[in-house]
Amino acid sequence: MKDKDIKNAVKKAYGKAARKESSCCGPAPSCCGGPAVAPDISREIGYSEEEVKAVPEGANLGLGCGNPIGLASLRKGETVLDLGAGAGFDCFLAAAKVGPKGKVIGVDMTPEMVEKASANAKKGGYENVEFRLGEIESLPAADRSVDVIISNCVINLVPDKKKAFREAFRVLKPGGRIMISDIVLLKELPAFLKQSKDLYVGCLSGALLKEEYLGAIKEAGFKDVKIMDETVFPVEYLAGDPAAQALLEKLQISSKRVREIAESVRSMRVSGLKR
Repeated sequence: MKDKDIKNAVKKAYGKAARKESSCCGPAPSCCGGPAVAPDISREIGYSEEEVKAVPEGANLGLGCGNPIGLASLRKGETVLDLGAGAGFDCFLAAAKVGPKGKVIGVDMTPEMVEKASANAKKGGYENVEFRLGEIESLPAADRSVDVIISNCVINLVPDKKKAFREAFRVLKPGGRIMISDIVLLKELPAFLKQSKDLYVGCLSGALLKEEYLGAIKEAGFKDVKIMDETVFPVEYLAGDPAAQALLEKLQISSKRVREIAESVRSMRVSGLKR
């Protein structure tokens, strides 16, 4: 798949997600299925009941694979940048932690998401949050301008992941840190899955091997790169995801093979420092 085709597919899918027309990335079959579904997903992947209820209605689309905020140790007055901010869920949680003297910037390449997130910020009265249209590989942010970078199940959607981490390193201040939640692999996916555009949008076929992912972070210049948390990707999610299910049925993949594939998928939270 060409990078341009991947980006167009991701942008189209997440535009629909913003309009609640379809499901996309996330650890469950109907991650964009509505207000009753998203909170359940968020609780399951590590958000507290208080966090789920703290954001404006419509900000939580259930698109993540972990809770980067929970381990980021945000402090009052810090500037936070969220890569792939979606409708603003993590940004609003971060805003409460950095306080009125802090600032949160959400970047997303999907116009519909930026529009939705901005409307949510206005609705919730978040004066210290702003959303910018842009790509993670070319961040609309100045050199050494932010204290913390967070991201939730988004880097796997980026064709050039090494460039994305280099951009993250560029915009961080010396002493700044990253806290990323993402999907990684313990072994390579079968070729027929890696070529699936639907599964790329679903955060699976674009995922890197775990060591390759960690290596890309280190290569960008980050130090003290650590896995903070790692969980198995439940097999029922792969088997239940509509796009995955349709493809697997078309290719006549057995349930045993589905389980073998799912067991190699991990949801990981990783941190790193810019010294």
